[in-house]
Amino acid sequence: MCSPVSTHPADNAPASTPDAVARRSRPALSPSRAMDFKQCPLKYRFRAIDRIAEPPSRHAVRGTLVHAVLEDLYGLPSADRLPERADRLVPIAWARVRAERPEVAELIADEQLEPFLDEVRALVQRYYRLEDPTRFDPESREAKVEVELDDGVLLRGFVDRIDAAPSGALRVVDYKTGRAPGPTQETRALFQLKFYALVLLRTRGVVPAQLRLVYLADEQILTYAPDEEELLRFERTLGALWAAILDAGRTGEFQPTTSWLCSYCDYKPLCPEFGGTPPPYPGWPTGGADESPDETLSDAVSD
Repeated sequence: MCSPVSTHPADNAPASTPDAVARRSRPALSPSRAMDFKQCPLKYRFRAIDRIAEPPSRHAVRGTLVHAVLEDLYGLPSADRLPERADRLVPIAWARVRAERPEVAELIADEQLEPFLDEVRALVQRYYRLEDPTRFDPESREAKVEVELDDGVLLRGFVDRIDAAPSGALRVVDYKTGRAPGPTQETRALFQLKFYALVLLRTRGVVPAQLRLVYLADEQILTYAPDEEELLRFERTLGALWAAILDAGRTGEFQPTTSWLCSYCDYKPLCPEFGGTPPPYPGWPTGGADESPDETLSDAVSD
């Protein structure tokens, strides 16, 4: 039987020695880490095992800030969730993000701050043309969800919003600050939400009635209704993916996979496909279940 796993914050600084990595928790599988391995196993290794820090991007910081504003907005009484109040939340959320991650301030020069915050305000105002936040109260905001499956796969992620109807039906919502994908990319876009839906199925015994992706850049909503059989197939897919990750973890053979995405990869200088040399493989982490949630949270809200 699947069992929920409780975790506690831990230091999320990149490990620099094999002993340090060994003391770190065993990796969990999040939507971002799963996509990393599917895209490029070496990228997965650098992020999940070596914990090599990547510099934040302006795009990612903007996404994080939009998510923070929407989280704060739904923390207000429903009658107070008006557009003008959302505008006033932007600098407050920025101060909090900057305090939690001081390095992001280096990306935004003083003279660029107001134009940057205006971009965030514009995206938040577009949200009002897609949903009316005064009409309902979500069950949770930026909720951490996790479960260990029967085959030992530890799933972990952060859900932007979970809505619960009086009937008990659940809706899983994810905000995206980019544009909606084309028809051929919808499956990839829904991967993250199917992941969360599976965790909810295994922790609550309920299949979410709806998965909703809210794209702010072009004001579109993508919805999908999963069924239990589909989620069970997805569970088997994740199990096979985790088996491949564990096999690579035992051997240290995390092979690079080149694609057009390499142009945007911060690890390119370390990649042998581009003349780089990876650091020595530190070995698969063998610690307990504790892991900092920051890695998963920042990945979940930065797009």
